[in-house]
Amino acid sequence: MPTTLTPADLEIQPRNIKFNDEAAPNERWWAGGDPIATAWYNALSITFPAGETFFIESVRRFEKDVPDHLGEQIKAFVKQEAFHTREHNSFNSRVKEAGYDIARMEADVQARLDQARDTHPVVQLGLTTALEHFTAIFAHSALKQPDLLAGADMNAQRMWGWHAIEEIEHKAVAFDTYRYATRDVPKFKRWMIRSLTFLNVSRNFLTGRWREALELLEQDGITGIQARWKLAWLLWGKPGLVRRVFFPWLAYFRPGFHPWQIDDRDLISDAQRRLGLT
Repeated sequence: MPTTLTPADLEIQPRNIKFNDEAAPNERWWAGGDPIATAWYNALSITFPAGETFFIESVRRFEKDVPDHLGEQIKAFVKQEAFHTREHNSFNSRVKEAGYDIARMEADVQARLDQARDTHPVVQLGLTTALEHFTAIFAHSALKQPDLLAGADMNAQRMWGWHAIEEIEHKAVAFDTYRYATRDVPKFKRWMIRSLTFLNVSRNFLTGRWREALELLEQDGITGIQARWKLAWLLWGKPGLVRRVFFPWLAYFRPGFHPWQIDDRDLISDAQRRLGLT
């Protein structure tokens, strides 16, 4: 087993909490009345059910091949991701009820993942590893700076916070599984493949969510330069959702990178108390 920095006392705790009715958007612009933030978070949520199903498949495929302790982490990872899939399916249903047409966006996400399923299982695992880093750094930012959704209904804050907590807990499961699956690959080659995969995933992830957020804004009558400027300001200006995760994003390219080089479990305990998720 390759050396891992995953804490030996890490607990990956699947929390079977149902937010489906509680976290329903009470209004079309549920993120504190802000159509721009609402569009961005809705665009993220649209990707989660199909995306996390893909994550489950790609990691679970290696469950019987890895050491026992990592196999147990995979089991917990699968449970957490299954609960996330369920809750975001429910959340997305409320987005539709708020009047948004998201069918094309859901189909596009599904088509891209179906295309990925035609690749080698280790390639799929590498894609999952890259995307899991994205979710982990956004989760870290969300818990460290809870002001990002401070204007949203508390139940929505709890659902997104719950998701962020569990993304941090299992942030290295796919990474450690990938390292084990590629343990016989020379280190430099493995680093190159991991880095190039992450570059490609980063481009596709950000451009995809940008495109979907603009499409949702268009359904609100917010179009053209106004829509692009306001969305860009949200992401790179203030509050700067993407700007805030730039250095953690960059860290993935470091040859000796491991997700648990930053132990951010203190954010989990703080968020659990603040959101009543203990």
